[in-house]
Amino acid sequence: MNVLLIGSGGREHALAWKLAQSPRLHTLFAAPGNPGIAAHARIVALDVTDHAAVVDFVAAQSIKLVVIGPEAPLVDGLADSLRAAGVAVFGPSAAAARLEGSKAFTKALCDRAGIPTAGYAHVASLDDGLAALDRFGVPVVVKADGLAAGKGVTVAETREQAEAALNDLFSAPGGEAVIEEFLEGEEASLFVLTDGTAILPFGSAQDHKRVGDGDTGPNTGGMGAYSPALVLTPDLEARAIAEIIWPTVRTLAAEGTPFSGVLYAGLMLTPNGPKLIEYNARFGDPECQVLMMRLEEDLLDVLLAVAEGRLGERGPARFADDTALTVVMAARGYPGTPQSGGTIGGVVSAEATGAKIFQAGTRLAEGQLVAAGGRVLAVTASGADVQAAQTAAYAALDVIDFPSGFCRRDIGWREIARTG
Repeated sequence: MNVLLIGSGGREHALAWKLAQSPRLHTLFAAPGNPGIAAHARIVALDVTDHAAVVDFVAAQSIKLVVIGPEAPLVDGLADSLRAAGVAVFGPSAAAARLEGSKAFTKALCDRAGIPTAGYAHVASLDDGLAALDRFGVPVVVKADGLAAGKGVTVAETREQAEAALNDLFSAPGGEAVIEEFLEGEEASLFVLTDGTAILPFGSAQDHKRVGDGDTGPNTGGMGAYSPALVLTPDLEARAIAEIIWPTVRTLAAEGTPFSGVLYAGLMLTPNGPKLIEYNARFGDPECQVLMMRLEEDLLDVLLAVAEGRLGERGPARFADDTALTVVMAARGYPGTPQSGGTIGGVVSAEATGAKIFQAGTRLAEGQLVAAGGRVLAVTASGADVQAAQTAAYAALDVIDFPSGFCRRDIGWREIARTG
C-alpha cells in the first residue's frame, strides 16, 4: 500500500526507516522530509497547512494511510480533514490533540478524571502568575500553555527565575501559563497506542532534556534518550496505565473526543507513585528513535490497526530485550539560535559501526550534508545494557565530522550510576 508520512525531523526519519521495512509497503511518500528520510521515501513538496492540497494529493496517489509525525499539524486538525475525506490516519483529532496543545486542558482533564498530577494554577496575566508564585513558593515549574517544541518549561530554583519566566511568557498579549508545584522524583516516558477503545503499551524511555552534562543548563527538545527505562518497573508501569492512561482514554471517549494515535505520557516517579507531568500527542523525539530500534514487528501493521480501530485484535507489542540509546548532535547555539550551515561528514562510516544515524535538522547544499536546525543528528545504537549501548553510540558519534556541532557525553548516566 502507499503511505504518506508528515514531518521532517529525527522522529520522522526513524518512522520512515521502520515503515520502509514493511512487506506491505508499496511507496512511502514524505512531506516535507529531509535528506535522511529520502533514503526510504519519495519526498514531496506539500504545504501541510493546506489541508485541501494534502487531501487531493492523497487521493491522486491512492494513499491508504497517513502518519502524522509532529504535533503542529495534529493541533491544526489535519487528521480531521483527512478522516472527513475517508482516509485512514495515525494521529488524533484536533480536539483530542489538546492534550498536548494546551497544558491547562490536560490539567483540567486530570481534575475531572482523578488522574494524579502536580498541583497547579492556570494563569492568563502576569499579576495572576505572580500571585500564584506566592502560593507555590520555590522551586516551582512555569510552563507556556501552548505548543513550545519541548522548550516552554522553566524549572525555577529561585523566585527571580520564576518571575523572569513569567515576564517572558507575558511579554506579548494573549499569553497563558500553567504554574505547577515542583515534584520530587525521577522522570520516565511511557508510550501507549490507542484507537480510542483499546490500548497497547508501546515501550518506555528516559529522555535527557537539559542541554548540558549532569542535567545542567536550559531545557531543550531532548539531547538523548534510552529505552527501556528500567526505573519504570513493571509494577509502576501497570499503575501508570491503570491510574493515568485508562482514565484519560475513557474520559476523552465519554466526552465525545476519543483519542486515536500514540499517547506519550511524561511521568514523575514520586514516592507516592507515578504522576503525570504532561502528555504529548505524538511520538517523542528522540524517544522515537530508540523505540524504533527495539521494535521487532511490522510498524505499518501496528499503525494501520490503530487508524482502523482494530487495535483490540492485536497481541502485545514485541520489542528486543536489548537497550537502545541515542545521542543528539546539535548545532552550536542550541537551544538558543543554532549555527546553520555547518558541514557534516562521516555518516556512512559511523553507520558502518552498526549504529543508525537518524537525521533531523539537515539539508543538502551542493551535494554536501549541512546543519539546518538545532538538533541535527541522532546517533542511535543498541547493546545488552545501557552501558554497552552508550559505548556503541559514542563510538559511532566519534566517527562523525561535524565541527560546529556538540553533544552531551553522559546520555544514560542515571541508569549506569544505578547499576554500577
